[in-house]
Amino acid sequence: MSASTHTASHTNGEVNYINEFKGLKSWFTSLDHKRIGLLYMISVLFFFLVGGLFALLIRLELFKPGAQYLTPDQYNQVMTYHGAIMVFMVIVPGIPAILGNFFLPLQIGAKDVAFPRLNLTSWYVFMLGAIIAICTLFLGKIDTGWTFYTPYSIKTGTAATMMVVAAFIMGMSSILTGLNFIVTVHKLRAPGMTMFRIPLFIWAIYSTAVLQILATPVLGITLLLLAMERTFGVGIFDPNLGGDPVLFQHFFWFYSHPAVYIMILPAMGVVSELIAAFSRKTIFGYTAIAYSSIGIAAVSFFVWGHHMFVSGQSEVAGIVFSFLTMLVGVPTAIKMFNWLATLYRGNISFESPMLFALGFLFLFAIGGVTGIMLATVAIDVHFHDTYFVVAHFHYVMVGGTLMAIMGGFYYWFPKMFGKMFSETWA
Repeated sequence: MSASTHTASHTNGEVNYINEFKGLKSWFTSLDHKRIGLLYMISVLFFFLVGGLFALLIRLELFKPGAQYLTPDQYNQVMTYHGAIMVFMVIVPGIPAILGNFFLPLQIGAKDVAFPRLNLTSWYVFMLGAIIAICTLFLGKIDTGWTFYTPYSIKTGTAATMMVVAAFIMGMSSILTGLNFIVTVHKLRAPGMTMFRIPLFIWAIYSTAVLQILATPVLGITLLLLAMERTFGVGIFDPNLGGDPVLFQHFFWFYSHPAVYIMILPAMGVVSELIAAFSRKTIFGYTAIAYSSIGIAAVSFFVWGHHMFVSGQSEVAGIVFSFLTMLVGVPTAIKMFNWLATLYRGNISFESPMLFALGFLFLFAIGGVTGIMLATVAIDVHFHDTYFVVAHFHYVMVGGTLMAIMGGFYYWFPKMFGKMFSETWA
């Protein structure tokens, strides 16, 4: 249905998922995947605003040398909240929870996700974790950085326990969503829709769901151990109690490197849709892109050690992790090549979703190439803990995921709301 037909049908008073039932209660008890997608959208966009305000505070403080507006402790707190909110409340749930919830059933011909009640529960669980995290602002704050690194996170007098419990709860929401999506893709596809006929966006969401289910429990148990250590003095990461702080890094990055792909794989799925649609061509190398999504998900479990080249791990481990990290570049390069091949001789239309997709290609390429540089041990030992790493991460997350979120929102806006957005504002 065209955007103009959509608009006409809405103005004629046609019943749709937004106006079918009235009142807040109908939203908070809805089992409709589209409404739940919108609940996630409102929540995530609010947290995006809060996380963005913290980012502005960081930039204001760094605008000139020396102290400007924040004490060193306040700066650490602002940086922690910016990182934690953006990672756990915006980028990880962003595309799967909003666009995935809304479009996964529609694209595979299902009436809804496999477990609608579980779907609504996952939103409530997410909101519970997010509210607890925001409450720490008023109950002691937290200054550990979003990675909660030991041994400092064990010793700090701030509300670290509360924050790691919040992250644990939000992780549960992520697992529930991933489980729902995997069952939906396997069990509710329309008759005749084989796995190699589903859209590439679904392949990306499916690969992400596998990561959510397999990797998130590792983070959950790690944060639980950290909370137990702070509360009961159990010796797991504290060297004074016979623990090992580097063990925390192993556990944390075993989740958090796959988490990078939980953040970027759905974005790649959106970009595959946008480039094909606005080049007015069938995507080049559908099968290769589908397999590369699974390939990225698989390899991501074996690369966590590249965060720890300077932690004292053996030289052999460093070389192995360096090689495996570079291996991730292969399926990623396949995607980049196929996107460019789709653009080649395409009848390209430069509308705002496509501009975001092209922005993604350029910025994500920088993020990818700097990632290969950081995978090289000889370079990483000098760049570790510098702003080079921060820049690499932000090229991937902002240049990659956030560009794709914006492109996806604009692309599917008419489908979601029954009217066309303003191209000028976009």
